[in-house]
Amino acid sequence: MRSAQGGDRDALDRLLRLHQDRIHRLCRRLTGNDADALDATQEALIAVVKGLPRFDGRSRFSTWVHRVATNACLDELRRRQRRPSLPLPDRERADDAFVGAGGGGAGGGAGGGGPGGRGVDDEVVDRLEVDRALAKLPEEFRAAVVLRDLCRLDYAEIAEVLDIPPGTVRSRISRGRAALAAALGGNPDHPDDRPTARS
Repeated sequence: MRSAQGGDRDALDRLLRLHQDRIHRLCRRLTGNDADALDATQEALIAVVKGLPRFDGRSRFSTWVHRVATNACLDELRRRQRRPSLPLPDRERADDAFVGAGGGGAGGGAGGGGPGGRGVDDEVVDRLEVDRALAKLPEEFRAAVVLRDLCRLDYAEIAEVLDIPPGTVRSRISRGRAALAAALGGNPDHPDDRPTARS
């Protein structure tokens, strides 16, 4: 990152490639469709390049990148509010499933069963159902839930990304999860939501 700030183009290229997939996953969940996600990812990467010289290190670089990407997604959603959301294509990897939804996650690779013997098809269905439920959430709830349950940011980091108090973060996550649980017929309590030292 420091080398990229100093004008090293190879370092900048490596830095962008390191974060590109993470940014795209965030944009995909927040925007709800591939076209908007690609546009938001592109805008986020451009914003990272433009803003990098001004990054002062007062926050984690990854936290700053999440803030840039989230803002790019919210801008995209506001520009294209009337554009219908499309489901995720089945060709996407099952290990990109939403954390906490139906036991998805990195353990369910293609060709093997997921946790509890569940297959790739089951995980794809789970992911599509979560996408549809997420798309119905207000933007502020969706952003908080995605940053917590997909990006695994702690409450203090989410507060910094969204520029809101930590108490508001907790409220938005709780309300967002409750709405998702109602839509999915599950339990809003997340099993891996232990407050950290920074929360």
